[in-house]
Amino acid sequence: MSKRPRRNHSPAFKAKVALAAVKGEKTLAELAQQYDVHPNLINQWRARLLEGAADVFGGEPAPAGPVVDVTALHAKIGELTLANDFWASALGKAGLAHRKAMIDRRHALPLAGQARQLGISRGSIYYLARAVPDADLAIMRRIDELHLLYPFAGSRMLRDLLWQEGISVGRLHVATLMKRMGLEALYRRPKTSKPAPGHKIYPYLLRKLAVTRPNHVWATDITYVPRARGFVYLVAIVDWFTRRVLAWRVSISLDAEFCIEALEEALARYGKPAIFNSDQGSQFTSTAFTAVLLREKIAISMDGKGCWRDNVFVERPWRSVKYEEVYLNAYASVPEARAGIDRYMAFYNAVRPHSALGGRTPDQVYFHQPLLTAA
Repeated sequence: MSKRPRRNHSPAFKAKVALAAVKGEKTLAELAQQYDVHPNLINQWRARLLEGAADVFGGEPAPAGPVVDVTALHAKIGELTLANDFWASALGKAGLAHRKAMIDRRHALPLAGQARQLGISRGSIYYLARAVPDADLAIMRRIDELHLLYPFAGSRMLRDLLWQEGISVGRLHVATLMKRMGLEALYRRPKTSKPAPGHKIYPYLLRKLAVTRPNHVWATDITYVPRARGFVYLVAIVDWFTRRVLAWRVSISLDAEFCIEALEEALARYGKPAIFNSDQGSQFTSTAFTAVLLREKIAISMDGKGCWRDNVFVERPWRSVKYEEVYLNAYASVPEARAGIDRYMAFYNAVRPHSALGGRTPDQVYFHQPLLTAA
């Protein structure tokens, strides 16, 4: 078998792929197939593009380097030797995906050397993600429907429910698909959601708290949205008292950026709440996300042990948007998904009556509008 030649991507090519990822009209798997590049590389290029964007408008040219001092150079070599030992130890604790994302195909160090230094297989560098099979997409959609009906069901129960419907699938495969979808069974247990290492966890502030007005408490959550070919993720900022969706975003990846965008929009349009509640997912425990809340002096609350019912409450809007919009429309593209969800959110807030609100809409309660009576 012929050996695949090493590819050195040009800066223009990287910029083109990164811009496509930032645009968000195709999933990472679709972009990987289109450009024949690993999704981890696309994520890496996208992050570098976003980090360097500010320099285009305000960055200053780097000053010329100083004259090399041989004595200082020898001291630096010793310092770098110690640093190398430190990073070798730290890399052992990093995840495989994180280490693979560190590969730089334009670096002078050969890919085999980079793989050896990072402790990963050289063959894994050339692996290209395959599109999710149609059979798996169909199973994922049904798992999502069953999760809405039975949020307490884990991989074993979901496997048995699928078997009853004639869908032959193993428990481990169900667990793999649930992980890809970002789904977990909801039941009382410690450490329901694991934050990223180093992220601060804030105390739960809603126990026995009576929420009596709009903007008293906001909450957030992320859900999986199936498409005809693929899937995306949806985050929403919800006013706890009125059930009103204040802001939302669709993303092709589970990073924190689209969550921060939704939060910033809600703050800009509706002021700020006294308390902001979320689960302990890594997007919401990230420094970038909590920094926005701390900047606005908003009390941060996070679900913890014994608070699983509140996560069920936040997920109620997902049941409505999925059964009344998503499952009725096989979105062909990411822009089509955004447009469909946008139409539904306007209906959900302004037109759809809610039994929990006495037959009123979230807009009527949030903006203190009177209930229209029949003639």
